Amino acid sequence: MNEHANVTRERDSAGHRARLRKRLLDAGPAGFLDYELVEYLLSLTIPRVDTKPLAKRLIEDFGGIGPLLSASAVTLRREGITDATIGALKIAEATALRMLEARVEGRPVLSSWDALGDYLHAQMAHRRTEEVRILFLNAKNMLIANEALWQGSVDEASVHVREVIARAIALGATAIIIVHNHPSGDPSPSQQDIRLTRDLVEAGRHMKVTVHDHVIIGAQGRTSMRAMGLI
Repeated sequence: MNEHANVTRERDSAGHRARLRKRLLDAGPAGFLDYELVEYLLSLTIPRVDTKPLAKRLIEDFGGIGPLLSASAVTLRREGITDATIGALKIAEATALRMLEARVEGRPVLSSWDALGDYLHAQMAHRRTEEVRILFLNAKNMLIANEALWQGSVDEASVHVREVIARAIALGATAIIIVHNHPSGDPSPSQQDIRLTRDLVEAGRHMKVTVHDHVIIGAQGRTSMRAMGLI
């Protein structure tokens, strides 16, 4: 009796996955709900099991598909996810980021600002720890490097001002854009954010390195300190 029930469940799961695959191939991903996308990813590494309940639980536990795909391997392992399944989730994240990154490659950063913002939002908005990145630009405002220079709150970052300017000079950069995330989700600049920005503007002025902007990213959106008139 139990064996028959197991065979029936496996057959139903296989049929459901086949229907998901047909929808994906026939109509593309537009009609898929978030949990269905995750369900399909899970099914690639969890055969003969209905992955819908797990997909729904992960979406709920992490607060959405973005935070789920952005979660570290360590965090996902704590949820009981195997390395094979983690690999499927992380390759989906990497593919999405690569597609967004390709929209800004080889183009002046300031003329592809929306595309750059989308890429940075996908990369940083759902991180659970604060990270400060610097975009280093050449005289044509082309991206030379996109580097995470430190982890942690910017209220501890004043010691990094010299490091940022020294790195810009070493790369031959003539301008920089500061980017960091607020794990709280609120992208409003703090007094520490404003102070760091002004310290970098002043230090860069002496070394002929222009600070174009300081962009703060959170799950609720992103904020440009230049657009706010703070630079």
